[in-house]
Amino acid sequence: MDARNATQSPSRISRETMGLALGTLGVVIFGGTLPATRVALTTFSPWFVTHGRAAMASLAAALLLVILRKRLPRGDAPALFLAGLLLVFGFPIFSSIAMQTVPASHGGVVLGVLPLITSIFAALIGGERPSVLFWICGVVGAALVVAFAMRDNGMTLSTGDLFLFLAALSASLGYVVSGKLARHMPGWEVICWSLILTAPISVPAAIWSWHPEFSNASAAATFSFLYLSFGSMFLGFFAWNVGLGMGGIARVSQVQLLQSFVTLAISAFLLKEYVGSETVLFALAVIAIVALGRRARVSR
Repeated sequence: MDARNATQSPSRISRETMGLALGTLGVVIFGGTLPATRVALTTFSPWFVTHGRAAMASLAAALLLVILRKRLPRGDAPALFLAGLLLVFGFPIFSSIAMQTVPASHGGVVLGVLPLITSIFAALIGGERPSVLFWICGVVGAALVVAFAMRDNGMTLSTGDLFLFLAALSASLGYVVSGKLARHMPGWEVICWSLILTAPISVPAAIWSWHPEFSNASAAATFSFLYLSFGSMFLGFFAWNVGLGMGGIARVSQVQLLQSFVTLAISAFLLKEYVGSETVLFALAVIAIVALGRRARVSR
């Protein structure tokens, strides 16, 4: 028995490590979502940003599924559709509305609560049972992120903060639903079928929300829109969903604590926002918490 466990352990550890690496790649891609949204909103409306990027991504998903001759898993269709509603529509529209009133860096920090909310949903409906140490790490990490948001001149609840919280709820629940699906089907298929099943909504809505003046969009706004379509909405979920399925929803979701600082870095480069030494110190502290949380026990 011991010999068998010894031979299986390296494989299990390797699978979790790979899941963590893919989850981190997804987080890096997602980290550019809020800055890109803010730039895209300089020309496009929140409604077109939401539905247009979903429509574009659904076309890419359809092409890939046709080339690989994949068939719709009808038994999983309801869950796939729910994941689509939450991730294709819920998070994008709420975050787009929020980005009209709050800076991208502020939004990135507020969304630092995503891993904790995802862990809660994973425990409630995902069949995972994190240990006490895991919960401590999650709460401490979220507290660090909130403290970071309040370090300058305080954070008061605004309409933008409310929509960011709704975006976090949508994304967290969507991550758990898609992560459960990724346990028995390829993660890239999860986001592809979610996009396809919601396309009857996104494509007509994108056409309806299009305005002629959008054709005169700047290069920066156009690039940002394409990044949202094929990066945040498509390629990012390839890595993220597979990572959740391989490494466990609760464990891999903790890596998303780093997304706040990826967003800050991109905001500093793209939007010329100042990032000081305190930001670096908070980032290092969060990385330490993520590393400790990864070692905590999570049972399924």
